[in-house]
Amino acid sequence: QLQLVESGGGLVQPGGSLRLSCAASRFTLGDYAIGWFRQAPGKEREGVSWISRSGGWTNYADSVKGRFGISRDNAKNTVYLQMNNLKPEDTAIYYCAARAGLTGTMRRADYNYWGQGTQVTVSS
Repeated sequence: QLQLVESGGGLVQPGGSLRLSCAASRFTLGDYAIGWFRQAPGKEREGVSWISRSGGWTNYADSVKGRFGISRDNAKNTVYLQMNNLKPEDTAIYYCAARAGLTGTMRRADYNYWGQGTQVTVSS
């Protein structure tokens, strides 16, 4: 069974940074577009960013544009989400997901495989 594992979450003060990783086992991550989603308590899961299969195209939600950066290292079978200037409203569980397509989307239903999530808490 295909597995995605997120890591890198934690507690950080406002203005701080974290880098999340999404690692794949039992399949080649480079065959998939990858998206990052997040879900805050009491809210719907929302798209944060995606990166195309080749890494040549990326997209970001307006709420994180200019602060987050998505990248991939297919040799390491890993996708990263660099999060800078974090705000309390970024607090959520962050999930990565794989989509069998050339590019990603911000729609949950378009993704085939999901990780278990990693908690990010931004608080002073």
